[in-house]
Amino acid sequence: MSPGPAPAALTEFVLKVHSRCDLACDHCYVYEHADQSWRRRPARMTPEVLRAAAGRIAEHAAAHHLPRVSVILHGGEPLLLGPERMRRVLADLRAAVAPVTELRLGMQTNGVLLSERFCELLAEYDVAVGVSLDGDRAANDRHRRFRNGASSHDRVLRALALLRRPAYRRLWSGLLCTVDVRNDPLAVYEALLAEGPPRIDFLLPHATWDSPPPRPGAGGASYAGWLRTVYDRWRADGRPVPVRLFDSLRSTAGGGPSGTEWLGLDPVDLAVIETDGEWEQADSLKTTYDGAPATGMTVFTHSADDVAGSPELARRRAGRAGLSDECRRCPVVAQCGGGLFAHRYGDGHFDHPSVYCVDLKELIVHVNENSEASAPAPLVADPTDDLIDRLAASTGDRSAVRRLVEAQTAIVRALLGAVAGGLPVTGPGADGWAALTDLDRHAPESVARVTAHPYVRAWAVECLAGAGTGTRYGADYLAAIAAAVARDAGTPLRLAVPVRAGRLHLPTVGTVLLPEIGDGAAEVHVDPGSLRVTAGEVTVRVDAAGDEPRWQPTRTLAADDLTVLLEDGDPHRDCHRLPAAGRLDDATAARWATTFGAAWTTVRDEMPGHAEELRAGLRALVPLRRSGAGVSEASTARQAFGGVAATETDAGSLAVLLVHEFQHSKMNALLDLYDLVDGTRPAGITVGWRPDPRPPEAVLHGIYAHAAVADIWRVRADRHVDGAQAVYRRYRDWTAEAIGALERADALTPVGSRLLRQVAHSVARWPS
Repeated sequence: MSPGPAPAALTEFVLKVHSRCDLACDHCYVYEHADQSWRRRPARMTPEVLRAAAGRIAEHAAAHHLPRVSVILHGGEPLLLGPERMRRVLADLRAAVAPVTELRLGMQTNGVLLSERFCELLAEYDVAVGVSLDGDRAANDRHRRFRNGASSHDRVLRALALLRRPAYRRLWSGLLCTVDVRNDPLAVYEALLAEGPPRIDFLLPHATWDSPPPRPGAGGASYAGWLRTVYDRWRADGRPVPVRLFDSLRSTAGGGPSGTEWLGLDPVDLAVIETDGEWEQADSLKTTYDGAPATGMTVFTHSADDVAGSPELARRRAGRAGLSDECRRCPVVAQCGGGLFAHRYGDGHFDHPSVYCVDLKELIVHVNENSEASAPAPLVADPTDDLIDRLAASTGDRSAVRRLVEAQTAIVRALLGAVAGGLPVTGPGADGWAALTDLDRHAPESVARVTAHPYVRAWAVECLAGAGTGTRYGADYLAAIAAAVARDAGTPLRLAVPVRAGRLHLPTVGTVLLPEIGDGAAEVHVDPGSLRVTAGEVTVRVDAAGDEPRWQPTRTLAADDLTVLLEDGDPHRDCHRLPAAGRLDDATAARWATTFGAAWTTVRDEMPGHAEELRAGLRALVPLRRSGAGVSEASTARQAFGGVAATETDAGSLAVLLVHEFQHSKMNALLDLYDLVDGTRPAGITVGWRPDPRPPEAVLHGIYAHAAVADIWRVRADRHVDGAQAVYRRYRDWTAEAIGALERADALTPVGSRLLRQVAHSVARWPS
């Protein structure tokens, strides 16, 4: 979706809790580049500054109703605070911000002071830890040394060994590596990969047109050449670990977000608070000129809103309009975004392309031409740091599912953009896209709610595959999506919406029956509090009461703390391996509501962690047509994250089916982010739950889902439910045997193997 005006809110805050460092890296932008403001600042952030900063963050989150904010502890070197001061910092931040919104804490460190005591503290406060490492010893020692010239390499590796321990693994967010083209790119890549990081960030060394980057040898696009070599190896390895730079380029190639200020046109939503309480812009500006990051504001005198509205940030949030003429004309500007703002500086202004322009262009073209993903590339630019570990936990993890939801949001936006890219200049689809784009500027929450409906993605994928036939809708369905968003937002709108086989469907809203139209269009009028559909002489009111029998509203299933759609009308819901039921009569719908409420109580009682996951990600339940077998059946569709389909059954069985199928939905979302299966090693694997040999991906799916089911029956067995022990043993044995078979097949990528190991670890702890 084309970006609207930059949002007013800031969502990420960098706190400079300690402004000195125990290393003397000669490429450090804080101490070695143009801005030298660190010299006049106190070494540590005082408790008074910290409390004022935390208060400003909480105030900003409350004013903008932010669902979450990120606070990154930075420096200098934040570990120089020591454990006791660090504890006070973390406690004060939690006390001020956590009552207002979800607080995500992070830290960037050189790692040399990381200890078991620090890890225990960081685990207690759930702090994600990023560590700087430039590669093997030779590469790292080029720049990252102590002041006496001694190597820091061994101490960093000790820190990484700590973070790999099971107790702390979830804390590790990744490695940050600054590129030096004198280092062997493959040796650097292999050294980083050998540490088993959850993510790798490759950063170009900070430079400007006044102080250009070193280009030894022939010069030219030497940084592109270095990164191309790494990219080709990474791709040949099956993308074993997320690499933010490469994932960002793959995401923006399909119209998705970049997830980083280094690339793309995402709005800037970050501010820095220095040790003395001064608000600053991004640290990278320290490489341009003395005083460049300054705003003239402090946490004692100015709010975060003041900073967000400042001319300094506005200049960096202007998107394409804020780029140089040369950048705006460039064919890869949507992916490059002009590069990092600081790297455009020269001759006293920022109206230049990046000093790495030639490198970025060459790298983008290479990645676009050598990517197996077709447009829109669904790979998200910033996969969650420890997503694999959190989603492998048998106890469930709501925050991990929220991050899957965020990734799905980006994917659906990219798919919508790809559908719109094939539209004619005029017509309902083009009008719908224009309306949807405008609504995204003024009512982004409503856009997010409607497009999170599982069968919006299913439609988009069908549409791009040319499957918009019969009762399915083609690209004109964008108008129906826009009308549904306008109704959710209460925004006036008049739009022609397609009718297929006499049905006009608005996703998440319902269906208007217009049999006299057949295939055509009707006009939808949205006004605050009402919605009307007009087709010739027929007008249908779609409001709280509606006009029967032409109006079939989408029903909901409401439990104490969860509401999902009972989806029996969306024409794209029939994408499951089992056929969807038709429109339910009122009595059947009422039975579903009663059963769902009881099933939800069971899930909360027996599997509270999975209940939290379902609350975060379940959007719709599709009734299935019962087969002749008469048993409970369920299904999850690959392209419909958050949708579960099931036949009508009892509450206890539905509780198990909800957890089982949502496991499949999570696995599908993971496969959007990671290559888990090595496609070069096809294998048919025999499993206990199917008579026919299964491909590795299906086996991994089954292990992930059956492990959760086994855990439910383990809980029921502990409560002495009749027959539970036998069912538990059956599912546990199926899962354990399939894990062994999949390990022997050697058919997973390193990331897939990591997921399998985590599940196997949980299963091994269960009683026999």
